[in-house]
Amino acid sequence: MIWHNYYLSSCHVRTRMTKITIVIASLLILALVAGAGAQVGSSNVSGTNESSNQTTGNAQNVSGNVTDLTNAGSILAAAFQDNRSRTNLTTIPSFTADIGLELVAQNFTSPMMVTSPNDGTGRLFVVDQIGVVWVVDANGTTLPEPFLDLRGNLADLSPTYDERGLLSIAFHPDYQSNGKVYAFYSAPLRSEAPEGWSCTNHISEFQVDPENPNAVNTSSEKVLMYIDKPYQNHNGGQLAFSPADGYLYISLGDGGKANDVGNGHTPSIGNAQDLTKIYGKILRIDVDSTATGGAMVQQNMTGTANVNVNRTENPPEPTWTTFAGSLYGIPTDNPFAETQPRILDTYAYKTIPPEIYACGFRNPAYMAFDSGGNNTLFIADAGQNLFEEVDIVLGGGNYGWNIREGTHCFDPNATTAPGASCNITGYQGEPLIGPIFEGGHDLGVVVVGGNVYRGTAVLGLQGRYIFGYWSDGRTVGNGTLLAATPPTGWAEGALPETAASLTPDENAMWEVQMVNITGGANETLGAFLRGFGEDTNQDLYVLTNDVGGPDNSTSTGKLWKIVAPTAVTPAPTTATPTVTGEQTGYAA
Repeated sequence: MIWHNYYLSSCHVRTRMTKITIVIASLLILALVAGAGAQVGSSNVSGTNESSNQTTGNAQNVSGNVTDLTNAGSILAAAFQDNRSRTNLTTIPSFTADIGLELVAQNFTSPMMVTSPNDGTGRLFVVDQIGVVWVVDANGTTLPEPFLDLRGNLADLSPTYDERGLLSIAFHPDYQSNGKVYAFYSAPLRSEAPEGWSCTNHISEFQVDPENPNAVNTSSEKVLMYIDKPYQNHNGGQLAFSPADGYLYISLGDGGKANDVGNGHTPSIGNAQDLTKIYGKILRIDVDSTATGGAMVQQNMTGTANVNVNRTENPPEPTWTTFAGSLYGIPTDNPFAETQPRILDTYAYKTIPPEIYACGFRNPAYMAFDSGGNNTLFIADAGQNLFEEVDIVLGGGNYGWNIREGTHCFDPNATTAPGASCNITGYQGEPLIGPIFEGGHDLGVVVVGGNVYRGTAVLGLQGRYIFGYWSDGRTVGNGTLLAATPPTGWAEGALPETAASLTPDENAMWEVQMVNITGGANETLGAFLRGFGEDTNQDLYVLTNDVGGPDNSTSTGKLWKIVAPTAVTPAPTTATPTVTGEQTGYAA
C-alpha cells in the first residue's frame, strides 16, 4: 500500500504538568526568535525562515540554533541533484548488514502487518488488507478460519491499487485477561458524510469469542471513531499501544489526493497544519477510561450548518464523530487536553480535538514503538514527489508537512523541486521537527516503516531501525531493506518527554545502509515490501506480495522471518505485475 501527500503546518505542544517551566521557557525563546503569535494570512506563512541550503556542523546536525530542528543541510539528508532526489547511504565499517529470510507462511493476498498479543501461545496474526486477520500458530500453520473477518464491512477496493481496507489491528495490553482487540478499517461512506467522498474509516473495539480464542465476535464491535475521507489515499491507518503508557495511538493521513490540497483540505495551510482537524495527525486516547478532564470533546458531525457552503469542498462542520467521554478517555497530558492555543483565522473550526498528540504528517502509514529501550515511537511518513522520511515522534511535535517534505522546503504549486527557503517554525511559532531519515526516490517510491531490531537471530542488527522501500518501481515488485544506525553518543533514554524540550542533537539524523538479503534478486526482495512486525521474542518479520494492490484473486502474499544469513529460505521471485501505475495516490 502506497502513501504520499504534501504540506506542513504547525502543531503547538503542551508538556506534562511537571514540565510547565520548560514549556514556558521554550515558548519565550520561540517568541523572541520566531515572532510566535503572528497571525497567518490567506497565503502567507508566519514563523522563522531559513534557506533550504543551510549547512550543519556535522552528521549530528549540531547547528548552534536551538530552535532549528529541521535537519536541513545535514550531510545525511537526501540531496536534490539533476532534477532527482538522491539518498545519502553510508557504510559503517564495523557493521555488516547481511540477513537471511525464512519463509513462515504464505497464500495471503495483501498482507499489511503481523503482530502478536504476547499471550504465551506463540501465535502470529497477519492482517490482510482485503479484510481478514489470519492466525499462524506456533508451528507455522495458518488456521483455516480467520480470526477476524470484516470483508462484508469494507468499502469496495480497487484490485490494482487501493490504500483503503483493513489496515491494522492492535491487541489490548491486557488482552490475555480482557480479550479486547482494536481495528482500523475503511467502511463505505456513511450517509452523514459530504457527497462524493470516498469512505468512512472506523476505529473499532472488538471482543474475542470467549468460547474460541482463535475468533473475534464481530457482533461485539464498538466504533470509537468515524472518520470520513474525501479520497481513497492517505489514510494513515495504524494502531499501536505504547508499552510505556498503555495508551492507544492512531495514525491519520492528511485526507488524500496530493499536496494536502483539494476537497476537504483547509485552504492555504492544508489539513496537516490545521490544528482544528484530526487529519495528518497522530492521536492518543485512553481506552481504559472515559475521563476527559477539562478537554473539549465530541467533535461530532451535526448536519449542514450553512446550505450555501459547498460541503464537499469545505465542510462547515467536522467530518468525523468521536466518542470521548463515553467509549474512551483523553490522557490528561495530551498537548491539547486542558489548554487551547490561538485559533487562527486560517483554521477550519473553532476548537482543537484533544485527541491530537502530534501533527504535520502526510501519510503516516507505518507506526511502531521500540519494544526495548525507552519504547520510542517511530513513524514512517510517505513523501510526495521527492522525499521519504522516518520520524521519532514526541508529544506536541510538528513534523512539517506541508511546509516541508522531509528536510526540504515544499511548495504545493511547484512539487518537483524543493524551494529555496521556507519556515523552520509552524503557524503557532513552534519548531518544525525534521526526520531522522530522509530518502530519495533513487531507492524506491515509498518508505515502509519497520521496527528497532531487538531479536537474537542477527545480533549485528541489535538497536538498529530496520525498514525499507515498497519497490523501486510501480509495476514489478522489487522492495529494498534498510538499516538505520543512531548517531554516536545518541541515547534513547535521553529523549525528552515532549517535543518542547527536544534539541538538534537528540533529533540528529541516523546513518542508513542497504541490507543484503542472501539468496535475493540482486540482494533485494524481488517482491513488493508490504510491512514488518515482531513476535513475542522480539524477532522481526517481513511481509511481501507479488502484486501492487488488494487483488482478491491472487494469493502471493508471504510472511518471512529475518534470520542469520546462514539459515536461508530463498527470497520470493518476481511475479507478473498487475499494477498499472495509472491510479492516483501512488507514493511517487
